[in-house]
Amino acid sequence: MDIARIEAAARRLQGHARVTPLLSSPFLDDIAGRRVLVKAECLQHTGSFKYRGARSAVSALPEDQRAGGVIAFSSGNHAQGVALAARQFGITAVIIMPADAPRLKIDNTRALGAEVVLYDRATEDRDAIGARLSEDRNLTLIKPFDDPEVIAGQGTCGLEIATQAAERGITHADVIVCCGGGGLTSGIALALEAKAPGLRVHTAEPEGFDDVARSLASGRIERNARSAGGLCDAIVTPQPGNLTFPIMARLCGPGFVVTDDEAQMAMAQAFSRLKLVVEPGGAVALAAALYHGDALNNDTVIVTLSGGNVDQSVFTAALDRFGEN
Repeated sequence: MDIARIEAAARRLQGHARVTPLLSSPFLDDIAGRRVLVKAECLQHTGSFKYRGARSAVSALPEDQRAGGVIAFSSGNHAQGVALAARQFGITAVIIMPADAPRLKIDNTRALGAEVVLYDRATEDRDAIGARLSEDRNLTLIKPFDDPEVIAGQGTCGLEIATQAAERGITHADVIVCCGGGGLTSGIALALEAKAPGLRVHTAEPEGFDDVARSLASGRIERNARSAGGLCDAIVTPQPGNLTFPIMARLCGPGFVVTDDEAQMAMAQAFSRLKLVVEPGGAVALAAALYHGDALNNDTVIVTLSGGNVDQSVFTAALDRFGEN
């Protein structure tokens, strides 16, 4: 993986992926005790950064291979990204989704034209299901994070951050990224290494699913004790990727771990101060910036709001609990 692959992905995504804004609020600055800039990937197509990697990977396939269709496994955001990319290319998409994924994500994936196969993530192996269907139906697997072209697509977010930071005269900052398997984190880290080396990347994860933070601390891939549950479904993964972890180990600082309450408070703040709808997993980076600032080294912190695909009941519960704070 290198910057050339990310720049190639950026050329393929030009005119398709949105350039998302870098937003600010003096109220968020006051809470964090420093300047906070928010990369609003919840405004990306399908409501998540995942469209970048999905479109990158699908567009990189040889035409004859792509025509056979694609398959993906996802709790929802990668599913929707692949479904939209497949529809744009006029090809078949089969998406393997956990049965406990938010109903909004399942419904949206079907609405985008994909065939959805549900599984129990506590008792069934999504990789095995994907491998079987790929072979039986001659579909190309688009992995959610451990794929070079997916990482390259997510890295285009980092290219935008580098440009937007430079426009504001920012040469040094902490960059906190919502992290599941590490595709977005590693892609952003690679882009910033090449284009804005003074911007240091950190991961943010929910308690109980902090495999990346533990892996960064130990220097080897650590696995979560459980593979399901928790509020932040979008970033619940068993462990870091084999491709993503070496990149993160080389380029990222220590990871942040936030509570579900802190994620909900960040959701409420994003809505109140920026008028953005953010899902719990997409809010953990903002939560880290707002409530764990003692571990930051710079006067400016840039955070990703990585997704906004949240069921109404989950969103209103966060506002009801923390909307007045």
